[in-house]
Amino acid sequence: MPLLVSSAKGANGAGYGAILAFGSVGNALGTFCDDSRVADPRGLCVDPSGGLLYVNNGNDRVLALDQKGQVLRDTGPINALDPGGGVFGPDGRYYVDSRRLRTIMAMPARLDGPAIPYLPPEVVPFPRGFAFAPDGRVFLASGISPSGIGENTIKVFDADGHLLAPRLVEDSQLSPLDLAIAPNGNIVVSCEWPFGAPDAISSVREYDSTSGRLVRIFKPDGSIPFRHPRGLRFGPDGDLCCVARDEVVSFDFETGDFSGAIVSSSDLFGQALEFFG
Repeated sequence: MPLLVSSAKGANGAGYGAILAFGSVGNALGTFCDDSRVADPRGLCVDPSGGLLYVNNGNDRVLALDQKGQVLRDTGPINALDPGGGVFGPDGRYYVDSRRLRTIMAMPARLDGPAIPYLPPEVVPFPRGFAFAPDGRVFLASGISPSGIGENTIKVFDADGHLLAPRLVEDSQLSPLDLAIAPNGNIVVSCEWPFGAPDAISSVREYDSTSGRLVRIFKPDGSIPFRHPRGLRFGPDGDLCCVARDEVVSFDFETGDFSGAIVSSSDLFGQALEFFG
């Protein structure tokens, strides 16, 4: 199955500003979509049917693409959206974290209606990924902004958006860049600590979703630099994948072992990844 990576540009990194496609052995397949509405792409998410790829863009719009890379749905510009990651919620709507509004916004899956706040505006200083747990809880990573403002924690809300835990995790090296729910129900978080530092420590960290206890730390074996980790996804084989500055790395989630770099591409500056097609 092809692997797609959103490559940043501008403030997010000196990447390609496009969605790049890679084959099963990491070979470059070129740009997935040439439409000019794809601009500084960030979050990627396949819809529940598996037939559409939702793309959050730095030009304040969300697009839905088919498997040929054609734009089928377009929100048009949404004032102050500044989207990061996106996922589908249990109610079928598409949810996006808004960096400028500092909350999670919800919109219809057809992208034909308004985007409305799911959580109160400014609920965190800078959102860095979120996920819906099977039991209805919502985990929102609160990270550090490019200007250095933030709080480095994970907040937990119930299905109605009420705050359950203002600081689930106490970990001195937590500086979240993305968050996902693992098959075992735990939380996995990509981290760069201290955020933006030249000697920052990059890792993927697993936390117990109830206690916030640090369970495991995933790191490559030293054969690759692994700088600026960002988006997380579980692959078709169950491996945990993370996109970074120059590669997409993979870990055997069952054992925690580093499986290798499944993509190597200079100045990728990847933001998110998805298996699609």
